[in-house]
Amino acid sequence: MDRSNRQPDEMLAGEAGQEPSPRSARVLWWGSAALVLAVLGTSVVVVGAEHAGRLPAAVALVLVQVCALGRVARAPAAVLAATAAAGVAVWALLPAVSLTGALLAAQIALCVLSAIRPRRVSARALLAMCLPAPLSFGAGGPAGLAVYLLTVVLAWTAGQWRRAQRDRTRSETRRAVVEERARIAREVHDVVAHTLSVMVVQAGAADDVFTRQPEQARQALRAIESGARSALGELRLLLRAFGPDEGEGGTGELRRPGPSLARLDELADTVRATGMSVRVERDGAIGGLPAAVDLAAYRIVQEALTNTLRHAAGADEVSVRVLREGTCVEVTVVDNGLSGQGRSGTTGAGRGLVGMRERVRLVGGTLRAGPLPGGGFEVAARLPVEGVS
Repeated sequence: MDRSNRQPDEMLAGEAGQEPSPRSARVLWWGSAALVLAVLGTSVVVVGAEHAGRLPAAVALVLVQVCALGRVARAPAAVLAATAAAGVAVWALLPAVSLTGALLAAQIALCVLSAIRPRRVSARALLAMCLPAPLSFGAGGPAGLAVYLLTVVLAWTAGQWRRAQRDRTRSETRRAVVEERARIAREVHDVVAHTLSVMVVQAGAADDVFTRQPEQARQALRAIESGARSALGELRLLLRAFGPDEGEGGTGELRRPGPSLARLDELADTVRATGMSVRVERDGAIGGLPAAVDLAAYRIVQEALTNTLRHAAGADEVSVRVLREGTCVEVTVVDNGLSGQGRSGTTGAGRGLVGMRERVRLVGGTLRAGPLPGGGFEVAARLPVEGVS
Protein backbone atom coordinates (compact mmCIF):
# COMPACT_ATOMS: atom_id res chain seq x y z
CA MET A 1 0.00 0.00 0.00
CA ASP A 2 1.25 3.47 -0.84
CA ARG A 3 2.40 5.08 2.38
CA SER A 4 1.57 8.49 1.03
CA ASN A 5 -2.10 7.50 1.11
CA ARG A 6 -2.00 6.77 4.84
CA GLN A 7 -2.74 9.77 7.03
CA PRO A 8 -3.03 9.38 10.83
CA ASP A 9 -6.38 10.56 12.11
CA GLU A 10 -5.89 12.31 15.43
CA MET A 11 -9.00 10.94 17.14
CA LEU A 12 -10.53 8.21 15.00
CA ALA A 13 -7.61 7.14 12.86
CA GLY A 14 -7.91 4.48 10.21
CA GLU A 15 -10.28 3.79 7.40
CA ALA A 16 -13.76 2.41 7.92
CA GLY A 17 -13.56 -1.17 9.09
CA GLN A 18 -9.91 -0.87 10.15
CA GLU A 19 -8.48 -0.49 13.61
CA PRO A 20 -7.10 2.95 14.49
CA SER A 21 -3.60 3.46 15.71
CA PRO A 22 -2.81 2.55 19.34
CA ARG A 23 -2.06 6.19 20.14
CA SER A 24 -5.41 7.36 18.79
CA ALA A 25 -7.22 4.61 20.70
CA ARG A 26 -5.51 5.66 23.95
CA VAL A 27 -6.36 9.33 23.42
CA LEU A 28 -9.97 8.44 22.70
CA TRP A 29 -10.19 6.25 25.80
CA TRP A 30 -8.66 8.82 28.11
CA GLY A 31 -10.94 11.55 26.84
CA SER A 32 -14.14 9.52 26.96
CA ALA A 33 -13.29 7.98 30.37
CA ALA A 34 -12.63 11.42 31.83
CA LEU A 35 -15.96 12.66 30.48
CA VAL A 36 -17.93 9.69 31.85
CA LEU A 37 -16.27 9.91 35.26
CA ALA A 38 -16.79 13.67 35.45
CA VAL A 39 -20.44 13.65 34.39
CA LEU A 40 -21.93 10.27 35.24
CA GLY A 41 -19.57 9.47 38.10
CA THR A 42 -20.34 12.75 39.84
CA SER A 43 -24.09 12.30 39.37
CA VAL A 44 -23.96 8.78 40.79
CA VAL A 45 -21.98 9.88 43.86
CA VAL A 46 -24.29 12.82 44.55
CA VAL A 47 -27.54 10.88 44.01
CA GLY A 48 -26.21 7.72 45.66
CA ALA A 49 -25.48 9.56 48.89
CA GLU A 50 -29.15 9.12 49.73
CA HIS A 51 -29.08 5.42 48.79
CA ALA A 52 -25.96 4.10 50.50
CA GLY A 53 -26.91 0.49 49.85
CA ARG A 54 -27.10 0.99 46.09
CA LEU A 55 -24.12 3.29 45.70
CA PRO A 56 -21.34 0.62 45.52
CA ALA A 57 -23.15 -1.29 42.78
CA ALA A 58 -23.81 1.89 40.81
CA VAL A 59 -20.17 2.97 41.10
CA ALA A 60 -19.04 -0.48 39.97
CA LEU A 61 -21.30 -0.22 36.90
CA VAL A 62 -19.81 3.19 36.08
CA LEU A 63 -16.30 1.72 36.29
CA VAL A 64 -17.40 -1.14 34.04
CA GLN A 65 -18.45 1.40 31.43
CA VAL A 66 -15.16 3.26 31.76
CA CYS A 67 -13.16 0.05 31.32
CA ALA A 68 -15.30 -1.01 28.35
CA LEU A 69 -14.56 2.29 26.60
CA GLY A 70 -10.94 1.17 26.41
CA ARG A 71 -11.99 -1.12 23.53
CA VAL A 72 -14.41 1.26 21.85
CA ALA A 73 -12.08 2.09 18.96
CA ARG A 74 -11.61 -1.59 18.06
CA ALA A 75 -14.99 -3.12 18.93
CA PRO A 76 -17.49 -0.25 19.06
CA ALA A 77 -20.59 -2.47 18.59
CA ALA A 78 -19.71 -4.73 21.53
CA VAL A 79 -18.79 -1.76 23.70
CA LEU A 80 -22.06 -0.06 22.76
CA ALA A 81 -24.06 -3.09 23.90
CA ALA A 82 -22.11 -3.43 27.16
CA THR A 83 -22.25 0.25 28.10
CA ALA A 84 -25.93 0.49 27.19
CA ALA A 85 -26.77 -2.45 29.47
CA ALA A 86 -24.65 -1.07 32.29
CA GLY A 87 -26.16 2.39 31.86
CA VAL A 88 -29.73 1.08 32.06
CA ALA A 89 -28.72 -0.83 35.19
CA VAL A 90 -27.31 2.35 36.76
CA TRP A 91 -30.57 4.16 35.99
CA ALA A 92 -32.59 1.29 37.47
CA LEU A 93 -30.56 1.49 40.69
CA LEU A 94 -30.67 5.28 40.89
CA PRO A 95 -33.68 6.62 38.95
CA ALA A 96 -32.80 10.16 40.00
CA VAL A 97 -29.89 9.92 37.54
CA SER A 98 -31.38 10.76 34.15
CA LEU A 99 -31.40 8.01 31.55
CA THR A 100 -29.57 10.33 29.17
CA GLY A 101 -26.72 10.71 31.68
CA ALA A 102 -26.69 7.02 32.57
CA LEU A 103 -26.23 6.15 28.88
CA LEU A 104 -23.47 8.72 28.27
CA ALA A 105 -20.84 6.02 27.64
CA ALA A 106 -23.20 4.29 25.20
CA GLN A 107 -23.65 7.57 23.32
CA ILE A 108 -19.87 7.91 23.02
CA ALA A 109 -19.69 4.35 21.70
CA LEU A 110 -22.44 5.17 19.18
CA CYS A 111 -20.51 8.22 17.99
CA VAL A 112 -17.34 6.17 17.47
CA LEU A 113 -19.24 3.36 15.74
CA SER A 114 -20.90 5.89 13.42
CA ALA A 115 -17.49 7.30 12.53
CA ILE A 116 -15.59 4.08 11.77
CA ARG A 117 -18.19 1.56 10.65
CA PRO A 118 -20.41 1.45 7.53
CA ARG A 119 -23.52 3.57 7.68
CA ARG A 120 -25.89 0.60 7.55
CA VAL A 121 -24.28 -0.75 10.75
CA SER A 122 -24.41 2.58 12.57
CA ALA A 123 -28.02 3.13 11.48
CA ARG A 124 -29.04 -0.14 13.14
CA ALA A 125 -27.14 0.90 16.25
CA LEU A 126 -29.00 4.22 16.24
CA LEU A 127 -32.34 2.41 16.13
CA ALA A 128 -31.23 0.15 18.99
CA MET A 129 -30.29 3.19 21.08
CA CYS A 130 -33.79 4.57 20.54
CA LEU A 131 -35.40 1.52 22.16
CA PRO A 132 -35.00 2.87 25.76
CA ALA A 133 -36.85 6.05 24.71
CA PRO A 134 -40.12 4.95 26.44
CA LEU A 135 -38.19 4.69 29.71
CA SER A 136 -37.06 8.29 29.39
CA PHE A 137 -40.63 9.34 28.63
CA GLY A 138 -41.90 7.53 31.71
CA ALA A 139 -39.26 9.14 33.91
CA GLY A 140 -39.18 12.68 32.53
CA GLY A 141 -42.23 13.06 30.32
CA PRO A 142 -42.06 14.70 26.86
CA ALA A 143 -39.08 16.85 27.89
CA GLY A 144 -37.10 13.83 29.04
CA LEU A 145 -37.96 11.97 25.82
CA ALA A 146 -36.93 14.91 23.65
CA VAL A 147 -33.61 15.36 25.47
CA TYR A 148 -32.78 11.66 25.21
CA LEU A 149 -33.61 11.36 21.50
CA LEU A 150 -31.78 14.59 20.74
CA THR A 151 -28.55 13.48 22.45
CA VAL A 152 -28.64 10.06 20.75
CA VAL A 153 -29.20 11.57 17.29
CA LEU A 154 -26.49 14.18 17.91
CA ALA A 155 -24.02 11.47 18.92
CA TRP A 156 -24.73 9.55 15.71
CA THR A 157 -24.58 12.73 13.61
CA ALA A 158 -21.24 13.74 15.15
CA GLY A 159 -19.83 10.38 14.13
CA GLN A 160 -21.13 10.82 10.60
CA TRP A 161 -19.58 14.28 10.41
CA ARG A 162 -16.23 12.91 11.63
CA ARG A 163 -16.43 10.12 9.08
CA ALA A 164 -17.17 12.59 6.26
CA GLN A 165 -14.31 14.81 7.40
CA ARG A 166 -11.90 11.89 7.42
CA ASP A 167 -13.08 10.69 4.01
CA ARG A 168 -12.62 14.18 2.59
CA THR A 169 -9.10 14.40 4.00
CA ARG A 170 -8.27 10.98 2.58
CA SER A 171 -9.66 12.01 -0.82
CA GLU A 172 -7.57 15.18 -0.82
CA THR A 173 -4.51 13.17 0.12
CA ARG A 174 -5.08 10.73 -2.72
CA ARG A 175 -5.55 13.61 -5.14
CA ALA A 176 -2.31 15.19 -3.93
CA VAL A 177 -0.51 11.88 -4.50
CA VAL A 178 -1.91 11.63 -8.03
CA GLU A 179 -0.84 15.21 -8.78
CA GLU A 180 2.61 14.56 -7.36
CA ARG A 181 3.01 11.46 -9.50
CA ALA A 182 1.90 13.46 -12.53
CA ARG A 183 4.58 16.03 -11.73
CA ILE A 184 7.15 13.25 -11.45
CA ALA A 185 6.04 11.94 -14.85
CA ARG A 186 6.45 15.41 -16.36
CA GLU A 187 9.89 15.71 -14.77
CA VAL A 188 10.94 12.39 -16.27
CA HIS A 189 9.49 13.40 -19.65
CA ASP A 190 11.55 16.60 -19.64
CA VAL A 191 14.76 14.80 -18.72
CA VAL A 192 14.33 11.94 -21.18
CA ALA A 193 13.21 14.24 -24.01
CA HIS A 194 16.25 16.44 -23.51
CA THR A 195 18.61 13.46 -23.26
CA LEU A 196 17.24 11.80 -26.39
CA SER A 197 17.41 15.05 -28.34
CA VAL A 198 21.07 15.40 -27.43
CA MET A 199 21.72 11.75 -28.32
CA VAL A 200 20.16 12.22 -31.77
CA VAL A 201 22.32 15.26 -32.46
CA GLN A 202 25.41 13.47 -31.16
CA ALA A 203 24.71 10.45 -33.30
CA GLY A 204 24.49 12.65 -36.39
CA ALA A 205 27.71 14.43 -35.45
CA ALA A 206 29.50 11.13 -34.90
CA ASP A 207 28.38 9.90 -38.32
CA ASP A 208 29.66 13.09 -39.97
CA VAL A 209 33.18 12.87 -38.50
CA PHE A 210 33.49 9.10 -38.09
CA THR A 211 36.16 8.75 -40.82
CA ARG A 212 37.89 12.12 -40.70
CA GLN A 213 37.99 12.66 -36.92
CA PRO A 214 37.59 9.33 -35.16
CA GLU A 215 38.49 10.73 -31.74
CA GLN A 216 35.67 13.28 -31.89
CA ALA A 217 33.35 10.50 -33.03
CA ARG A 218 34.37 8.42 -30.01
CA GLN A 219 33.60 11.37 -27.71
CA ALA A 220 30.16 11.67 -29.25
CA LEU A 221 29.55 7.94 -28.80
CA ARG A 222 30.64 8.10 -25.18
CA ALA A 223 28.27 11.03 -24.67
CA ILE A 224 25.48 8.95 -26.23
CA GLU A 225 26.25 6.09 -23.83
CA SER A 226 26.22 8.44 -20.85
CA GLY A 227 22.95 9.98 -22.01
CA ALA A 228 21.35 6.57 -22.44
CA ARG A 229 22.35 5.56 -18.92
CA SER A 230 20.92 8.82 -17.58
CA ALA A 231 17.63 8.27 -19.43
CA LEU A 232 17.38 4.73 -18.08
CA GLY A 233 17.95 6.02 -14.56
CA GLU A 234 15.15 8.54 -14.94
CA LEU A 235 12.83 5.82 -16.27
CA ARG A 236 13.64 3.68 -13.24
CA LEU A 237 12.69 6.65 -11.07
CA LEU A 238 9.35 6.84 -12.88
CA LEU A 239 8.74 3.12 -12.33
CA ARG A 240 9.55 3.50 -8.62
CA ALA A 241 7.13 6.42 -8.36
CA PHE A 242 4.26 4.42 -9.84
CA GLY A 243 5.22 1.06 -8.35
CA PRO A 244 4.95 -0.32 -4.80
CA ASP A 245 7.05 1.12 -2.02
CA GLU A 246 10.42 -0.42 -1.41
CA GLY A 247 10.82 -2.14 1.93
CA GLU A 248 13.45 -1.49 4.46
CA GLY A 249 15.56 -4.25 3.01
CA GLY A 250 15.80 -2.74 -0.43
CA THR A 251 18.72 -2.98 -2.76
CA GLY A 252 20.35 0.04 -1.17
CA GLU A 253 21.26 1.45 -4.57
CA LEU A 254 22.65 4.95 -4.29
CA ARG A 255 20.48 7.44 -6.12
CA ARG A 256 22.00 9.83 -8.59
CA PRO A 257 21.98 13.46 -7.44
CA GLY A 258 18.78 15.17 -8.55
CA PRO A 259 18.53 18.04 -11.04
CA SER A 260 20.06 21.18 -9.59
CA LEU A 261 21.88 24.32 -10.64
CA ALA A 262 24.96 22.70 -9.11
CA ARG A 263 24.87 20.32 -12.12
CA LEU A 264 24.57 23.11 -14.68
CA ASP A 265 28.03 22.42 -16.07
CA GLU A 266 27.12 18.77 -16.69
CA LEU A 267 24.06 19.93 -18.62
CA ALA A 268 26.16 22.33 -20.66
CA ASP A 269 28.71 19.61 -21.43
CA THR A 270 26.05 17.40 -22.99
CA VAL A 271 25.13 20.24 -25.35
CA ARG A 272 28.77 21.06 -26.08
CA ALA A 273 29.24 17.47 -27.20
CA THR A 274 26.98 18.26 -30.17
CA GLY A 275 29.42 20.91 -31.36
CA MET A 276 27.51 23.93 -30.06
CA SER A 277 29.33 26.51 -27.97
CA VAL A 278 27.78 26.98 -24.53
CA ARG A 279 28.83 29.76 -22.17
CA VAL A 280 27.72 29.55 -18.55
CA GLU A 281 27.89 32.55 -16.21
CA ARG A 282 27.00 32.67 -12.53
CA ASP A 283 26.63 35.86 -10.52
CA GLY A 284 25.98 35.75 -6.80
CA ALA A 285 25.64 32.77 -4.49
CA ILE A 286 23.22 30.23 -5.95
CA GLY A 287 23.84 27.61 -3.29
CA GLY A 288 21.23 26.94 -0.66
CA LEU A 289 18.27 27.86 -2.83
CA PRO A 290 14.86 26.38 -1.99
CA ALA A 291 14.53 23.01 -3.69
CA ALA A 292 11.53 24.11 -5.78
CA VAL A 293 13.36 27.18 -7.10
CA ASP A 294 16.58 25.24 -7.72
CA LEU A 295 14.73 22.57 -9.69
CA ALA A 296 12.63 25.09 -11.63
CA ALA A 297 15.71 27.09 -12.66
CA TYR A 298 17.54 23.95 -13.79
CA ARG A 299 14.56 22.72 -15.79
CA ILE A 300 14.11 26.10 -17.48
CA VAL A 301 17.73 26.06 -18.63
CA GLN A 302 17.39 22.45 -19.74
CA GLU A 303 14.24 23.09 -21.76
CA ALA A 304 15.69 26.24 -23.31
CA LEU A 305 18.83 24.36 -24.42
CA THR A 306 16.68 21.54 -25.80
CA ASN A 307 14.63 24.05 -27.80
CA THR A 308 17.82 25.55 -29.15
CA LEU A 309 19.03 22.15 -30.34
CA ARG A 310 15.68 21.28 -31.90
CA HIS A 311 14.41 24.52 -33.36
CA ALA A 312 17.13 27.20 -33.54
CA ALA A 313 18.11 27.12 -37.21
CA GLY A 314 21.72 28.16 -37.70
CA ALA A 315 22.46 28.47 -33.99
CA ASP A 316 26.00 27.59 -32.96
CA GLU A 317 26.28 29.52 -29.71
CA VAL A 318 24.14 29.82 -26.60
CA SER A 319 24.76 31.65 -23.36
CA VAL A 320 23.33 30.76 -19.96
CA ARG A 321 23.36 33.29 -17.14
CA VAL A 322 22.18 32.69 -13.58
CA LEU A 323 22.05 35.74 -11.33
CA ARG A 324 21.20 35.74 -7.61
CA GLU A 325 20.04 39.24 -6.78
CA GLY A 326 18.42 39.95 -3.45
CA THR A 327 15.35 37.81 -2.99
CA CYS A 328 15.20 36.60 -6.59
CA VAL A 329 17.10 34.38 -9.00
CA GLU A 330 17.21 35.44 -12.65
CA VAL A 331 17.84 32.83 -15.33
CA THR A 332 18.56 33.92 -18.90
CA VAL A 333 19.25 31.69 -21.91
CA VAL A 334 20.06 33.37 -25.24
CA ASP A 335 21.04 31.72 -28.54
CA ASN A 336 22.11 33.21 -31.87
CA GLY A 337 19.80 31.19 -34.09
CA LEU A 338 17.43 32.53 -36.72
CA SER A 339 14.02 33.51 -35.36
CA GLY A 340 11.38 31.14 -36.64
CA GLN A 341 7.67 30.76 -36.20
CA GLY A 342 8.13 27.42 -34.45
CA ARG A 343 10.18 29.09 -31.76
CA SER A 344 7.26 31.08 -30.40
CA GLY A 345 4.15 29.48 -31.82
CA THR A 346 2.09 26.60 -30.62
CA THR A 347 4.19 23.99 -32.34
CA GLY A 348 7.75 22.95 -31.81
CA ALA A 349 9.06 24.77 -28.82
CA GLY A 350 5.57 25.85 -27.82
CA ARG A 351 5.18 22.76 -25.63
CA GLY A 352 8.47 23.52 -23.92
CA LEU A 353 7.44 27.12 -23.32
CA VAL A 354 4.18 25.98 -21.75
CA GLY A 355 6.15 23.73 -19.40
CA MET A 356 8.51 26.57 -18.48
CA ARG A 357 5.63 28.96 -17.80
CA GLU A 358 3.98 26.36 -15.56
CA ARG A 359 7.18 25.85 -13.56
CA VAL A 360 7.61 29.59 -13.13
CA ARG A 361 3.98 30.00 -12.10
CA LEU A 362 4.25 27.30 -9.44
CA VAL A 363 7.02 29.18 -7.63
CA GLY A 364 5.40 32.59 -8.13
CA GLY A 365 7.85 33.94 -10.70
CA THR A 366 7.66 35.53 -14.14
CA LEU A 367 8.83 34.36 -17.57
CA ARG A 368 9.65 36.22 -20.76
CA ALA A 369 10.40 34.28 -23.94
CA GLY A 370 10.66 35.50 -27.51
CA PRO A 371 12.88 36.45 -30.45
CA LEU A 372 15.37 39.27 -30.09
CA PRO A 373 15.35 42.26 -32.49
CA GLY A 374 18.83 41.52 -33.76
CA GLY A 375 18.27 37.79 -34.13
CA GLY A 376 18.35 34.92 -31.74
CA PHE A 377 15.93 33.82 -29.06
CA GLU A 378 15.84 34.70 -25.36
CA VAL A 379 14.28 32.94 -22.41
CA ALA A 380 14.36 35.00 -19.20
CA ALA A 381 12.85 33.87 -15.91
CA ARG A 382 12.71 35.64 -12.57
CA LEU A 383 12.10 33.33 -9.62
CA PRO A 384 11.48 34.54 -6.06
CA VAL A 385 13.53 32.88 -3.34
CA GLU A 386 11.65 33.90 -0.22
CA GLY A 387 8.35 32.25 0.66
CA VAL A 388 9.10 29.14 -1.44
CA SER A 389 9.74 25.80 0.31
